[in-house]
Amino acid sequence: MPPLSRPLPRLRLALALALPALTPAVLAAQDRPAPERATSAEWPLPPRRTNKPPLHGRHWVAVTGKPIAATAGAMMFQRGGNAVDAAAAMLAATCTMWDTLSCGGETQALIYNPKTKKVIGINALGVAPSGATAAYYRSKGYRYPPEYGPLAAVTPGTPGGLMTMLAEYGTMTLEQVLAPAIEMADGYAIDAQTANKIESDKNEIKKWKVAPTIMLPHRDAPLAGGREAPEPGEIFRQPDLAATFRKLVDAERTARRAGKDRRAAIYAAYDRFYKGDIAQELVRGTREEGGLFTLQDLASWKVKIETPVSVSYKGIEVYKLPIWQQGPAMLQALNILENADLKAMGYNSPRYIHAVYQAMSLAFADRDFYYGDPSYEPAPPTQGLLSKEYAKQRYAQIDWARNDSTIKPGDPYPFQGGTNPYRDLLARWTVQPAPDTLKRSGQQDRVVPQEDANAAKDEAGAFATEMATHDSAFTAQFHAGTTSIEAADTSGWVVSITPSGGWVPAVIAGRTGIGLSQRAQSFVTAKEDGPFNVIQPGKRPRVTLTPTLALKDGVPFLAFAVQGGDSQDQNLLQYFLNVVEWGMTPQQAAEAPNVNTYQMRSSFGAHESRPGRILVNSSTPDPVRTALRNMGYTLEFESRTNGPINAIWFDRKHRTLWGASAHHGEDHGIAW
Repeated sequence: MPPLSRPLPRLRLALALALPALTPAVLAAQDRPAPERATSAEWPLPPRRTNKPPLHGRHWVAVTGKPIAATAGAMMFQRGGNAVDAAAAMLAATCTMWDTLSCGGETQALIYNPKTKKVIGINALGVAPSGATAAYYRSKGYRYPPEYGPLAAVTPGTPGGLMTMLAEYGTMTLEQVLAPAIEMADGYAIDAQTANKIESDKNEIKKWKVAPTIMLPHRDAPLAGGREAPEPGEIFRQPDLAATFRKLVDAERTARRAGKDRRAAIYAAYDRFYKGDIAQELVRGTREEGGLFTLQDLASWKVKIETPVSVSYKGIEVYKLPIWQQGPAMLQALNILENADLKAMGYNSPRYIHAVYQAMSLAFADRDFYYGDPSYEPAPPTQGLLSKEYAKQRYAQIDWARNDSTIKPGDPYPFQGGTNPYRDLLARWTVQPAPDTLKRSGQQDRVVPQEDANAAKDEAGAFATEMATHDSAFTAQFHAGTTSIEAADTSGWVVSITPSGGWVPAVIAGRTGIGLSQRAQSFVTAKEDGPFNVIQPGKRPRVTLTPTLALKDGVPFLAFAVQGGDSQDQNLLQYFLNVVEWGMTPQQAAEAPNVNTYQMRSSFGAHESRPGRILVNSSTPDPVRTALRNMGYTLEFESRTNGPINAIWFDRKHRTLWGASAHHGEDHGIAW
C-alpha cells in the first residue's frame, strides 16, 4: 500500500466510539453480556456482534486478502502441510492476481519456529539495480523515483522469499505448493476488483510491450463500452507465468532425480530463477522496456534470514522486522504509550485519540528521518530509537492541549551512547517537503506563487476542484494496499507475511509473466528528504510492509498484519491495543474504528504530508468531533476506518486458534 497496489475503498464500519474495559472472559465468548463500563457513561458501547463471524480452528487457520488464495492455503493444510507450506501456497496464489501483487514484488515475513521457540525474520525485499543512483534519477528530473514503469523497479524478491521459507521451514515440495498457482495461471475466474482495476489502468498498461498482450485480452475487439480488460468472472489466462512456474518445478524435479534432498532441490529452482534462463529473460525483457537490471544484479541478490527487533508492552513481546521497513515505528509508539494510563482516558475519547495520534506522529517523524537499509553506513540508530528512556523523552514532548503540527524527529543517539552524524540535517528538517520544479512520479510539478493561487480561487471554484482532486490522489496513495497472509497450526508454526509489488499497471518482463516491482518509489534522492534512505545500487528501500507477531510468556499470543501503505502500523497499533487494553475479541478488534494521522511523509508519489489532518470514523459523536477540532485537528470522516486487518489469536485455555478477517475489503479466512 502501501503498501501501494490499488486504492482500496475506505468503506469503514459505523461503530460507536467507545468500549468498556472488558474482562478477559470476553475473549472466550463473544456474545456474552458486556461487563459494566469502567469509563464515563458519556461513551456508548459498540455492538458486540461483528459483521463477519470469528473463525475458530482446532488444527489450523489460513487468512489472506483474497478468498481463492485462502483456499490454496487450506489445500496445503488438508494435505498435511504446516503453516509455512500453507503461507507459501497463499503467497504464490496471490502472485497471480495483479491488483494485489505479482511475482516481481517483495515479501516480508515473520515466522515462529516451535522447535527453537524463536521468531525469525525473512527479508525478501529487492534492491536498487546497477545504475540506480540518486544522480541518475535527478538527471532525469525526478526528485523521487517514479511510481510506475521499469525505473520504479527493484530486483524481484517474492520468488526467493517463497522458496527460502519453504526450503528452510516447510515440509512440502515446491511442486506441491505451486500447484494451485499453476492452475490459476493456466486460467482462473477473475474477480471484479482485479478486472476493473486492469480496465481503469489500461492506458498505462499500453505503454509497455508485453503487458497489454496479457492484461487486455479484448484489446483488438473491445467489449461493450470499449472494455479491453477481462470481465468479472471471465477465465483469465497467464501462459507465460504458468511456464515460469513450471520451469521452477522442473528444476526441482531434476535436482531430486540427481539425488538432492527436498531443501537442496528447492534451492536448485531458486538458482534457475536468479541465475538461469528465467533470469536471462527477465533481464532482457526489463532492459527492453528501459529498465536497469543486469544478470549480476539478480545473481548477487540474496534473501536475508534476520533476527527481528522487539519491545515489551506490559509483558507482551511484540516483534517486527528490522528498520529497513516501518514496523519499528509501531514499537516506538507502544513504548511511548506505555507511559500513559490509556484505560483511564476512555476508549476513543478525545484524550485517547489525541494520545494515539501524538504517539504515532512522534514515531513516524523518526521513521521519516532515520529508517533505511541497516547494511549501509551509517546504520540507523535502532537501539536508541527503541529505548524505553528515549520513549519517555518523546512522551514528555506531547502537548496535551493541542495537536503539534510541527512534530520533528528526535535525537536517539544519546540513548545508545553515540553522536548523531546528521545533526545539521535534523536542525533543518521540515514537516512537509518544500515543492520544487523537479518531476514527481513522472509528472512536472507546478509551483504556484501565492498571488497566482489567490487569483485562481476566484475562477469559478476551479482551483478548489483541482486541489480536491490532488488531495484525493494523495489519500489513495497513502492508503493503497497489497495483501497480508496469516497462517498457524497446532504444531506451533506461525507465519505473518505482508507481500507487495508488481501490481496493476506493472511492466511485465519479457516472456516471464513476471510483473516488476514499483518499490523504488519509496527511496529519496537527497539526504534532506531522509539521509538513511537515499537510493544507491544494491540498497533496499524503506518500505511500509510490516508483518507482526506477539508472544506472551514466550509462546505465540497474536499474529497480525494489514495492507494499506502508510496506514499499516497505525491500524496495527490500534488493533493490538484493542485486544490488550480493551479486551476485544480478535474479530471485534479487526472491525473496531481506528484513527489515522497524515502528519508523516507519504512513502509514495510526491512524499507529501498533511499535518494536523486526522481520519476518524463517521460515527464519531459530536462532542468528540468538537473537542478534536478545538485541539487543532482537521477532521476527515469515513464509515470504515479499521483497515483490512487479518489476525490469528491463540486461545491457551481451550488450546484452539481464533482467526479474524476485517470486513474492509476482500480479506477471507478458513479454519479447521
